[in-house]
Amino acid sequence: MALFPSVDEQGAVLHLSRLHLDELNLDHLAEGKRKQILELHLSYNRLSSLPPSVCFLSNLEFLDISNNSLTVIPEDFMRLGKLRTFLAKNNLLNEGSFPKLFDHMQVQTLNVSGNRFEEIPMQFLKMNTLLSLSLGGNRLKNIPSEIENLTSLEMLYLGGNLISSIPSEVANLSCLKYLVLCDNRLQSIPPQLNKLHSLLSLSLHNNLLTFLPREILSLVHLQELSLRGNPLVVRFIKDMTYDPPSLMELAGRTIKSHNLPFSSCDLPSNLIHYLNLASECPNPKCAGVYFDSCVRHIKFVDFCGKYRLPLMHYLCSPQCSSPCSSNPQSDIESEEENSIPPDRIQRVLLG
Repeated sequence: MALFPSVDEQGAVLHLSRLHLDELNLDHLAEGKRKQILELHLSYNRLSSLPPSVCFLSNLEFLDISNNSLTVIPEDFMRLGKLRTFLAKNNLLNEGSFPKLFDHMQVQTLNVSGNRFEEIPMQFLKMNTLLSLSLGGNRLKNIPSEIENLTSLEMLYLGGNLISSIPSEVANLSCLKYLVLCDNRLQSIPPQLNKLHSLLSLSLHNNLLTFLPREILSLVHLQELSLRGNPLVVRFIKDMTYDPPSLMELAGRTIKSHNLPFSSCDLPSNLIHYLNLASECPNPKCAGVYFDSCVRHIKFVDFCGKYRLPLMHYLCSPQCSSPCSSNPQSDIESEEENSIPPDRIQRVLLG
C-alpha cells in the first residue's frame, strides 16, 4: 500500500492528512500491520464520520482527525483502549456526539476546540486521567462545578467561548499549570484561584475585567499573566462601597480587636460562630477586623517595576484606605508593593 509507511521498531505512524479523503478502509491490511500502527493522522480531509476500520487499530495511541466534518464519535470508538491522545479540532461535534461510556477511556490529551459544544459533556468531567483538555472556540456559557473531578489536569483551554464566570471549584485542580480563559465575557476572577499553587500561566486577555483579586499575589509560581484587551481601571480608585457596621458587628470588632476572652459559658453558640468569622484587615498598620461591613477597595500593585495591576481587597473602614498622608497612595499599597519579589511574575502582558 503506497500510503502505508515502513514500520520501525517503535511502531508505525500513518500519515493520511490533506488527501481530500471522504472515506477510508484499512480492512485490507494484515492483522500484524494493524497492530503496529500507533499513530494515525487524518486531519484536513473530507470525512463526515470516523471510518469504522480505524476503531480496529487495537494498539492506537494517537489519533488526529481534526479539520473534517465529523458530527458523531461511534460506539466502536471504545475499542481503542490504548488511545492516549485524541485530537478532533474544527469538526461539527457537540455534547451529544460522544459515546455514553467515553469517560471509561484512558485518554490523557483531549482537544475538541472549534466545534459546537454549548456545554462540557459530563463524560469529559469524569475522565480523571486527563492531563490536557481543550474546548476553545466553542459556545460554552459556563464551567460546571464538576470540573474539579479532573484531578490530574495540567492544562485547561477554554478560550474563545461565552463564559461569564469561573466557579470556585476550578481552584481544586491542584495540578493545573496552564489556564486559558481568554476571549470570553469574564467580569471577575474568584479569589479562590490562589489555591492553584502549580499554576505557571494564566491567560485572561480580551475579557471584561476591571480588577483582579489581591489573592492573586499568592500564585508564587506564576510566570505569565495575560491581561490585554480588558477594561482594567487606569487610575487609583478609593472607597467604592461601604455600609456602616451594625451594633452586633461593632461589639464583635471590639471583642476580637482587644482579644477579650469568651467561652460557651458566656455566649450562645450562634454568637461564638459569628465571632469566629472575623476577617483581619490586610492593612499592616491596622489591627482591626471586620465581619459583614467592609470597604471594597482597588489598589495598584507593581509586579515587575513596569506594570501596575489593579487588585481588589477589603478593608475594615474607609480610614484604612485614606490615611492622613501627603502621599496619594495608601500605606498598605506601598508596603505590599515593596514585599513582592521582582521576579514573582516574569511576564505581564497588557498590550
